[in-house]
Amino acid sequence: MDSSIKLLSLKTWTDYELIDSGDYEKLEKYGKYVLRRPEPQAVWRKTLSDHEWEKLTDAWFKKTKGSVNKDGHENGEWSLSKQMPGQWNVSYYLKNSQIRFRLGLTGFKHVGIFPEQALNWDYIYDSVSRINSPEAPKVLNLFAYTGGASMAAKSAGADVTHVDSVKQVLTWARGNMESSNQRDIRWVCEDVMKFIRRETKRGNRYQGIILDPPAYGRGPQGEKWQLEENISELMSCCRSLSDDKNFFCVLNLYSMGFSSLIAENLLKDSFPKTDIEYGELCIHDKSDRKLPLSVFGRCSTFDTSNNNNQHIINLL
Repeated sequence: MDSSIKLLSLKTWTDYELIDSGDYEKLEKYGKYVLRRPEPQAVWRKTLSDHEWEKLTDAWFKKTKGSVNKDGHENGEWSLSKQMPGQWNVSYYLKNSQIRFRLGLTGFKHVGIFPEQALNWDYIYDSVSRINSPEAPKVLNLFAYTGGASMAAKSAGADVTHVDSVKQVLTWARGNMESSNQRDIRWVCEDVMKFIRRETKRGNRYQGIILDPPAYGRGPQGEKWQLEENISELMSCCRSLSDDKNFFCVLNLYSMGFSSLIAENLLKDSFPKTDIEYGELCIHDKSDRKLPLSVFGRCSTFDTSNNNNQHIINLL
């Protein structure tokens, strides 16, 4: 089937803004608060002065030199202004639905969402809405983190299974679901490879599969995940779990150095009879520079017989 390469850029979100980037850092506004964090891909110079960055910043993550945790994340500490809370909330709107996120300052610079993924949330919502089925479409979200993609699918009427190996993250995601006035997402705290191997043996099928694998990770019992070693088997299992008539897949890759062509080839091998798009997700800062944050691949095939739903892709 046809494939195309795209640059998808997040330009507008009421509760999020990339203010400036450069000198290996980024300055972002989440709701009312401005965060300063390391960003290895921001190799250009900042637009704003150091004084302006310091004046705007409510929380500044400073790396601990030479300190890396077991999953490859750099550890560090946050320096906070007096007004900066430990937790706060932001919202994102999908058509007529609102999804809410609790944010927090972790010891490895993450805050609970990756804003560029809003581009995939829109795609997931639209893809679920397009599926022609008498029953709720089944969507599987693997390495599902705090639940943005799960809530996007649920907002469109899907029966969602959310899999992550970290119990605290599942608790965080459940809280996001509840504050978004949703319910009945299925929570699975397990090593992803163990779960999908078992699902494959059971012969289960899904109309949507969302994949956001890290470069490195650990399961609840210390199971090792390494992207380059495990991605081929992961995609093979996902192929066995895919529905023949109605199906979409979202593959997101954060590993630095990975080309979007890798995402395209993985989808071509696993889902050869689907329409494929691939490229980069990025965010504009206020100087209109594009900060690349991940590569993606998406594929789909839909049974359009007797389907009156309209499919609208919003690239923001």
